[in-house]
Amino acid sequence: MAINRQPVLKRCKTLGINPATMGIDKSSNRNPKQGRKKQSEYGLQLNEKQKVKFIYGVLEKQFRKYYVMATKKQGITGEMLLQILESRLDNVVFRLGLANTRREARQIVNHGHITVNGQKVDIPSYLVKPGDVIAVREKSKNSVRIKEIVETNANRVVPKWLSMDKNTLTGKVITLAARDDIDYEVEEHLIVELYSK
Repeated sequence: MAINRQPVLKRCKTLGINPATMGIDKSSNRNPKQGRKKQSEYGLQLNEKQKVKFIYGVLEKQFRKYYVMATKKQGITGEMLLQILESRLDNVVFRLGLANTRREARQIVNHGHITVNGQKVDIPSYLVKPGDVIAVREKSKNSVRIKEIVETNANRVVPKWLSMDKNTLTGKVITLAARDDIDYEVEEHLIVELYSK
């Protein structure tokens, strides 16, 4: 499995992403706009694609697969692509506040701490569906690290497409994410334009 080992803050600065989007509360003191040349149309499209890939921690081959899935769904391709990315299990675990970052959520899922509808799932790219119940395994609920994460994220707002019971560490997918549920700036039409060339 390929692992992205890029420094998060440096990459956030390059792509113009707020580190809070990644679940990190540090920030750079440098001016991100300083010394930037005007980008070409291709440069803008590529930057949007790289930004979304980096936020969700997806590599090129898998991202292209998600794009193909999005083109086959009914609706606007760019919005369907974001919906597919939002419905990844590691992202849902992050959104529910069961991890501080998406990278940590991926590790928690990989190590088998999460169940979907009562079955252990250790595949971070597993796509959840409306009605799925995501929970922390009984064995893992007493883990010191899980308890720390839950305390840290006690005040995190859970998106309206998910519901969360903090006492039982159980979340439910009410519906799939809509375009207004995306909490970072992205121009998904540029990604579609890049792939449809």
